[in-house]
Amino acid sequence: MSRLLLDSTVLIDALRGTPVAARVAGLRRTGTEPWVCAISVEEIWRGLRPTEEQAVQRLFAGLRFAPLGVAEGVRAGTWRRDYAQRGVTLHQADCLIAAAAVGIGASLATANVDDFPMDGLHVEHWPTG
Repeated sequence: MSRLLLDSTVLIDALRGTPVAARVAGLRRTGTEPWVCAISVEEIWRGLRPTEEQAVQRLFAGLRFAPLGVAEGVRAGTWRRDYAQRGVTLHQADCLIAAAAVGIGASLATANVDDFPMDGLHVEHWPTG
């Protein structure tokens, strides 16, 4: 079974009931295991309305959680440093999400492909809406 870490953009669309919701719901049927990391959980929770809490908890209950440890911190920090030396600014949250994906051997599903140019990361474009 392949692994796919879902970025916040994908999770938000799934919660809004867009066609992405059906795509996320069908991942396991296609042999893909959906994952999330703590960074995306925080990003979703930060923008949550009180009436959305149960739906978010149901969504997260159906996902596996990718760890963020020392190896992921080192990978994220290395990317930020290396890209900064090339004049490219990467955001800490994006680097940690990407490092979590690489750490579990997963591809990353996101609407913001340009935010994830990291070496060694496979990105799937999931457009919003």
